[in-house]
Amino acid sequence: MTRRDFITFSVCFFLMFFTACGSKKQQKIALSADFKGPKELSRLYGVRLTPDDNIFLYNEGAKWLGVPHRSGGLTKKGIDCSGLVSTIYREIYGKHLSRSSADMLKYDCKKVGRSKLQEGDLVFFRTGNGKRKVPNHVGIYLKNGRFIHTSTSKGVIVSSLNEPYYVRTWLTGGRVK
Repeated sequence: MTRRDFITFSVCFFLMFFTACGSKKQQKIALSADFKGPKELSRLYGVRLTPDDNIFLYNEGAKWLGVPHRSGGLTKKGIDCSGLVSTIYREIYGKHLSRSSADMLKYDCKKVGRSKLQEGDLVFFRTGNGKRKVPNHVGIYLKNGRFIHTSTSKGVIVSSLNEPYYVRTWLTGGRVK
């Protein structure tokens, strides 16, 4: 067996293992050189991934880590929080979400409490001035209190809901309809 055959076999086996049972949603599968395995993704995100986790969500998010913040941006040159969330949701779940965090909460989600969050739920925050109950920041919940989002100062990063800033600015979770 050549090295190429072995790699092809390994990727196919890996995909069958992670998608054969309990697949919750139909997912777009795009195999490419940047597809990462569970060990590397666990290291990147700071959480231990299991076969129950959506490896495609973590892989798509990993493609965006480090991309700088750009208000209104939708590319690898710069992206904002709602752009990141809507792009990942379209790629992974095939769902088109509203373009602003406020509209995502209002039109696309059912509110869920912090203790009920599941992988793929949205997390909403009020990080500045304006109406108290209207979010201006959104991210995607991963697991173990961690979420991926776009920080204005650091770009696309993974943060903890337990950081004092996110505890203070928390509004609600949202399960996409």
